[in-house]
Amino acid sequence: MVQNASHCFLKLEREDFHLLSGVEQGMRFSQWVDINKLPEFSNLSMKEVRYRTNRCGKFGLIEYKKMQYEGCRLKFEGYDILALRNFVESGVIEGFGQLVGVGKESEVYEVESYKPIVLKYHREGYSNFRKIKLNRDYTSNKGHSSWLYTARRAAEREFKILNEVYSKVRVPLPISQNRHAIVMEMMSGKNLSKLALNEDQINKVLDSILVEVNNTFEVGYVHADLSEHNIFVDGIDATLFDWPQAVSIDHENAEEFLERDISNIISYFERKYPKNIIVNDTKIIIEEIVSGNFNSAMTQTT
Repeated sequence: MVQNASHCFLKLEREDFHLLSGVEQGMRFSQWVDINKLPEFSNLSMKEVRYRTNRCGKFGLIEYKKMQYEGCRLKFEGYDILALRNFVESGVIEGFGQLVGVGKESEVYEVESYKPIVLKYHREGYSNFRKIKLNRDYTSNKGHSSWLYTARRAAEREFKILNEVYSKVRVPLPISQNRHAIVMEMMSGKNLSKLALNEDQINKVLDSILVEVNNTFEVGYVHADLSEHNIFVDGIDATLFDWPQAVSIDHENAEEFLERDISNIISYFERKYPKNIIVNDTKIIIEEIVSGNFNSAMTQTT
């Protein structure tokens, strides 16, 4: 896991941020940035570049490597620091809190502000960039690319989708986005995967989730990666999160993704609560959602 770099934030000086920004700029062109090019990218003297490279290396924000040339590159911790600085300077964040969630390709921290909010760092591509590049529409398909680009594009895409669906779908309120990071409202409730629902809640929660799936489709999207791990439940109300992989309903595989989302959720409930589920057949639910005739996923009883 990437280390929490916020502890060194207050120790960094203006020139350190210039150096980090210069490395970030250089990584647009190559994975490793020739240290001799950093004066141009960072507006620092060569002497200052070497001093700041050494400092940022000790803080664990950059990596250094000797090859045909002296090269350095940002670590995710350095990219985190650049995004964090933007949020602090713009007044979005006042303090940094504890890690509250770790996903397959993200980390979420509690942060201080005028209201309960969280900071989500996207981690796409850092450990297995080749695999991510093959399975994500938002990776670059021309020229040089890197995990910086992949993670930033994921954050940009998720922030855009959250803003588009927020008025009609229960999702976290998006507040701000910079680089690979998103600040959003803290969700109420608990993760579905960690809940033991009582008998009265089970079908109501399942129906609530599928209502949000339907609302998402009406707005023009399919989540495309829905499972018990990216749903929060408060009472019987479901909130869906983790949206970077969502696809438009015009996508050639949209209905396939819709079927997978619905099957994932229904299968989870059937495994965990086998004696309580009274849900309609998956195909019926999909047909009703696609045709615009969905009202409830529950089997009607008399």
